[in-house]
Amino acid sequence: MAIAQKWLTHLTNTKHNNIFVPPASRKQQQQPMCFIQHRRLVRHGCYLSMNGCIEGQNQERNHVGTIETKTLEPVASLAMAMYSLNMKILQLKTDPPFYTSSGIVRLQVPIDEKVEAIDWLHSQNHLLLPRCFFSGREQDEDNLVSVAGVGSAVFFCHSHPFSYWDWRSIRRYLSERCPLIRAYGAIRFNAKAKVSSEWQAFGSFYFMIPQVEFNELEGGSMLTTTIAWDNALSRTWENAINALEATFCKVSSSIVKSPKQAPPTLILSSHNIPSKVDWHLSVNRALQMIKQNDSSLAKVVLARSTRVVPTADIDPLKWLACLKDEGANAYQFFLQPPNAPAFIGNTPEQLFHRKSLHITSEALAGTRARGVSPALDCQIELDLLTSPKEDLEFTIVRETIRRKLEAVCEKVVIKPKKMIRKLPRVQHLFAQLAGRLGREEDEFEILSSLHPSPAVCGYPTEEAQLLIAETEVFDRGMYAGPVGWFGGGESEFAVGIRSALVEKDLGALVYAGTGIVEGSNPYLEWDELELKTSQFTKLVKLDLPLIQKVDCK
Repeated sequence: MAIAQKWLTHLTNTKHNNIFVPPASRKQQQQPMCFIQHRRLVRHGCYLSMNGCIEGQNQERNHVGTIETKTLEPVASLAMAMYSLNMKILQLKTDPPFYTSSGIVRLQVPIDEKVEAIDWLHSQNHLLLPRCFFSGREQDEDNLVSVAGVGSAVFFCHSHPFSYWDWRSIRRYLSERCPLIRAYGAIRFNAKAKVSSEWQAFGSFYFMIPQVEFNELEGGSMLTTTIAWDNALSRTWENAINALEATFCKVSSSIVKSPKQAPPTLILSSHNIPSKVDWHLSVNRALQMIKQNDSSLAKVVLARSTRVVPTADIDPLKWLACLKDEGANAYQFFLQPPNAPAFIGNTPEQLFHRKSLHITSEALAGTRARGVSPALDCQIELDLLTSPKEDLEFTIVRETIRRKLEAVCEKVVIKPKKMIRKLPRVQHLFAQLAGRLGREEDEFEILSSLHPSPAVCGYPTEEAQLLIAETEVFDRGMYAGPVGWFGGGESEFAVGIRSALVEKDLGALVYAGTGIVEGSNPYLEWDELELKTSQFTKLVKLDLPLIQKVDCK
């Protein structure tokens, strides 16, 4: 196809193009700052919470003076773990053992009793903010299945785009010696786009190291508290321990299991942006640009925002618990800063996973529904594998990621090069890429280079971003942005798709997007949007039979 040849020629003739520049010449693109983000201390409840972002490129960002993890004696139940930690906090208040001007200390108590992290979070007061949840697709070497947290020992948030210096600010509190001290959060899809009111509290990025954290383990659990202080940021040890005590006294030891099915709820209203008519116009306009000989655009990902308002308030944690039942081969996440809606999702797409210097990433593109029978499922799978349009879209994603990894890694291996990944409702074309970094400092370069990937933006990136900005009339916010965590020797980020923003009294904004390449059909792409949002919409109405793309041809 002509467009395929145009794309391959452009890829061959274009040098590695990412947004990383050497530290000596980096310049942040400053935007007007929200006052609450600019301050080093922000009031969360009765106590001030510390914003760990250090402003100014010339400021020192060395590790804090103390980084420790203290493991207390294992106990049988959550209530006993609460008692053990409470006694330890009182001891630290009366006899502080740390005399450095900055530091972070994690206190953890292993629990024999197995409790799901999402049930622990569901049992806490919903006003105990910020709060977060993250569940990977596989347990890690620490037998960690999922993590829930409330309160922030330190958070990182600003209105300017996430920069190398912000990454360095976070890494001050992380160490390979304490692998479970992690900063959980998300980054906007496009930090330069105008921020709408519903996303305001998230800033351009929002990360938190929880004050109180619950770890769901394979065969057990762990309750932890974290204390962070830095005199240079006006957060003394005394301030930090008092703030932890204030949060910990509000934590409940009673577990209320989160229902795995949402109660039947009727929809008062459902509103799509863009409408179906406007969607067709946007897709046809994108196809015209792709076909132009003087345009290098080969793919663009256009998205839709659907405002769903049901008869009763949506509990975002109940929604997430229901999504976990469909969570095979997917990440689940939940992030809610103070005075903000909850951003939740059930995404199958990994942006990258770093373990020491080893790094993996994934190419995921092309979508079909699952078949109602094994025979139909195989027929749909074959259709996906042999579709020229889907192959072009997938190849653009895979080869762009490969090229970006090769610019930083010593060697990149793609295995498998193309296969089917099946999820409960949909199936995709999939490939895994792996490489080895030259140094851990390259982590920021990988993050800034891989995001936004052609799977959620398009190719070439700048042309696709420009068309998205001209076409979409809603704020994507953190949708399609990186969501995950930074750790000392390990970090993992997913792509924040299959996601929703849930706000009290206003229902939910459900997001979905599709890749537009030569051969795309506006009608079928709309059906794909419906398919992707169905995991949310089924929670507030009867789950109608899905339209199979294979049946529409």
